[in-house]
Amino acid sequence: MKKVIAIIGLTAAIAANSQAAAVTVTLACGAVGQELELCKAGADRWAAKTGNSVKIFESPNLTNDRLGLYQQQLAAKSSDIDVYQLDVVWPGLLAQHFVDLKGKVPAAEVNAHFKGIVAANTVNGKLVAMPWFTDAGLLYYRTDLMTKYGYKTAPKTWAELAAMAKKIQTGEQKTNKSFAGYVWQGKNYEGLTCDALEWVVSFGGGTIVDDKGAITINNAKAAAALDAAASWVKNISPAGVTTYGEEEARGIFQSGNAAFMRNWPYAWALGQGDDSKVKGKIGVAPLPSGGAGNAATLGGWQLGVSTYSKNQAAAISLVRYLAGPDEQKIRAIEGAYNPTIQALYKDSAVLKANPFFGSLLNVFTSAVARPSGPTKSKYNQVSQAFSTAVSDVLNGKSKGAAAVAKLSTDLARIKGRGW
Repeated sequence: MKKVIAIIGLTAAIAANSQAAAVTVTLACGAVGQELELCKAGADRWAAKTGNSVKIFESPNLTNDRLGLYQQQLAAKSSDIDVYQLDVVWPGLLAQHFVDLKGKVPAAEVNAHFKGIVAANTVNGKLVAMPWFTDAGLLYYRTDLMTKYGYKTAPKTWAELAAMAKKIQTGEQKTNKSFAGYVWQGKNYEGLTCDALEWVVSFGGGTIVDDKGAITINNAKAAAALDAAASWVKNISPAGVTTYGEEEARGIFQSGNAAFMRNWPYAWALGQGDDSKVKGKIGVAPLPSGGAGNAATLGGWQLGVSTYSKNQAAAISLVRYLAGPDEQKIRAIEGAYNPTIQALYKDSAVLKANPFFGSLLNVFTSAVARPSGPTKSKYNQVSQAFSTAVSDVLNGKSKGAAAVAKLSTDLARIKGRGW
């Protein structure tokens, strides 16, 4: 009954908006994979229903670049952008710039989303943004090469991954010198924070800062995790992996030049495209364990309405539509974007397009959050300090133990200024 009411409410809101004077709403969208294309298509559908129009503001690929640009716009109290696409770790940092959607979006609509993601978008009781799609790190692998080299299942541990990647890489390099065993996100940016958090947690090294705000990174297991990752560079991973973001890793894997890849769910749909050299040859599994279980970093994006928008009613209508079940279903089927609405994980069309959504549901629902909650407005500084420390280990400038010790000191300095 609640679901029916929510749908009726959403339809009524769109209809009411269509009767008002038409306006142009500017929506900031990302451009990784099919993001921009699907964002435009969804915005066009809303525009057709309401009589309004949508102008798309194309955001940078890398999250750090995107955040910097958004902060400039918001600090200037610019009304140029009405709706922003926000990373799951940004609400605490940017809350003061966004409309409180609590009460403006019916509770039944909000409650259809995963509770944890709604909680991540709630700051001091204020609903900063509506969940749009969620993410968690996954291991992609070549099913044909696994069979060719005698492997029946995906690696369960990082040590198994290294051994399997090395064997396949050695064999494939006999005819393809550019073939790599494992590609991932090694560039010093937020993507490296995500990858490295997965290593550290899976080794039992904690989450950098715990949920009470205590700094926990300076421990032997965290150091071992970083040293393990450093051992992959120039071994099973190319030297250039320390410059890779999501798209660089995907490009190598999708062109048939890697056995394994760490990436987000969006890479699945693109890997099944007609231009993919590995179409029909891709398997997906949880990321390996370092001895303390599997760990996948929680990712995902939300939609928030700027307090400086001159078209807030229309902007809220657009957010409700794009975050609603119909649009999330389209994005799941066409782009492998994980819904934040729980009911869609039982939808037959969604599961047909993304078979792993069902088998790996636990990966998505139990993903590890970055410490943006306890570090609040200082999260960006914490993340940058962490990714820089990891980058130093990957590039041979430091060993794991020294890196986590120095990082702990650096984080204490940041904490001293309050978080």
